[in-house]
Amino acid sequence: MTDPAGPTEWGEAPGVGPWRGPLPEDPRYDPELLRDGDSRNVVDAYRYWSRDAVIADIDRRRHPLHVAIENFGNDANIGAVVRTANAFAVDTVHIVGRRRWNRRGAMVTDRYQRLRHHETTEDLLAFADRERLSVVAVDNVPGAARIEEVLLPRECLMIFGQEGPGITEDAKRGAGSVVSIAQFGSTRSINAAVAAGIAMHTWICQHADLDRAW
Repeated sequence: MTDPAGPTEWGEAPGVGPWRGPLPEDPRYDPELLRDGDSRNVVDAYRYWSRDAVIADIDRRRHPLHVAIENFGNDANIGAVVRTANAFAVDTVHIVGRRRWNRRGAMVTDRYQRLRHHETTEDLLAFADRERLSVVAVDNVPGAARIEEVLLPRECLMIFGQEGPGITEDAKRGAGSVVSIAQFGSTRSINAAVAAGIAMHTWICQHADLDRAW
């Protein structure tokens, strides 16, 4: 069997076809995927694995970073945050407010990413306190420290607010620190999902073992 050309399914011929040759005995492989092929958006290391096996392996690799989004009004932004969190093996994405959202923007990564709903920011902060997570609010507000210049906590919950209003007053009061992302152009803010991606990657640069990356 020849190796696929790239790390993801994207390209003119997405995914891989049926398994060629003797079938593997490894229980992580899914019999239906071996028979029919695997067109999922997964890295090559997980080709033909069952969903449960993929989740179990990611659980073993997850980082002690949690991400929370408050009252996001745009489903595409929610999905983009979930997809990015999956890419960085974030422990859990916490969604405050809306319980239902269109998951298309997550590109099916929500099947592998831990998600948790909270009715209020107060509930979220209570969770962080129980789990002994340092709360970091991310927003471009006066007095915020530059994320490029601070050492983020390792056991961390980062909170992002919806575009426009930003993080809530409850989040500001409950956070141990507030950080901002340096900007140099005319816009007052960057897309909320993009900001979340930048902040997550900053944490990865500071705390992750890059030798374990794909």
